[in-house]
Amino acid sequence: MIIGSLSARRWRTIAVASGLALSLLLGLSAGHQWYSLPSIFRALGGSDTLDAALLLEWRAPRVLTAAFVGSLLGACGAVFQGVFRNPLAEPYLLGTAGGGALGAALALLVPLGLPGFLSLLGFSFLGAWGATLIVLLIARTAGRTDPVALLLAGVTVAAMLQALRSGLMLALSDDNISLQTILSWTLGGIQTPSWGGLLMLALLAAGLNFSLHRFSSGLDRLGLGDDYSATLGIDPANFIRRVVLVAAMAVAVAVAWGGLVAFVGLMAPHVARWAVGPLHARVIPASAVVGAMVTVLCDAIARAALPPGEIPLGLITAIVGGPFFLVILMRHYR
Repeated sequence: MIIGSLSARRWRTIAVASGLALSLLLGLSAGHQWYSLPSIFRALGGSDTLDAALLLEWRAPRVLTAAFVGSLLGACGAVFQGVFRNPLAEPYLLGTAGGGALGAALALLVPLGLPGFLSLLGFSFLGAWGATLIVLLIARTAGRTDPVALLLAGVTVAAMLQALRSGLMLALSDDNISLQTILSWTLGGIQTPSWGGLLMLALLAAGLNFSLHRFSSGLDRLGLGDDYSATLGIDPANFIRRVVLVAAMAVAVAVAWGGLVAFVGLMAPHVARWAVGPLHARVIPASAVVGAMVTVLCDAIARAALPPGEIPLGLITAIVGGPFFLVILMRHYR
């Protein structure tokens, strides 16, 4: 029986990894102009045609950026669900992504005299970290940290942050700063970096995913309850602060390169647990892979659905993730 269970889990893991590879190929293929698999392989093999140049210089960096953004959101969703012991927790619903977007909008709209992308990342991090701490403080002040309390606090804080962000955009946008551009970004839109920018994102994503994975054993022990986890060497309050700090950094990076992308952090951990089981040492990397796959596929739909225009990525993930959230909510309370 145990061997059969391990075999089923191994096959599920292979299925998740294969799904990521297929999603990357579909992402490279889909868009205003569709590319066939032979043309993709020719471009990757060094073809010097115009189509190959467009594929390598524009579409490939965007697809890889979507994968890195999705991996951060997926891993953060698994960490938030573990640290808050809440199957409904994720960066968007908890207001973390909204706080990051508010900080990023402030960096874009207000001349701060700092290097552009440095200020974007810094203010995104401060907004994401502050929003998460506010949600946690509200729930604890109310004496409740159950899923409903955290969810209501997160939705309320996210709505307030959205109002503040909209007010800033209306008040501070001008001819030099396009309101439509910022609005499109906040609705979710993968930025297409240069290969140098992509390398920076890859290093940040790898480092942050590794840092989140290091909390795996602590998250498993925290799930046993504050009192019991303390006997196992975990200081719950200090541990949660450290986890939230690193997760806020990861959300800030995802927001800086992808805007507000909803529900990826909710869907990925649930699919990952189905594939690899409940232990966070497996769930966090599997959630990163599933998050990358979901984001790449949704970004492909956003580019290909209404050519030559694009649908904001956040709208696609909301359409896909909203029903998923309702199903999880109903199952949780059933």
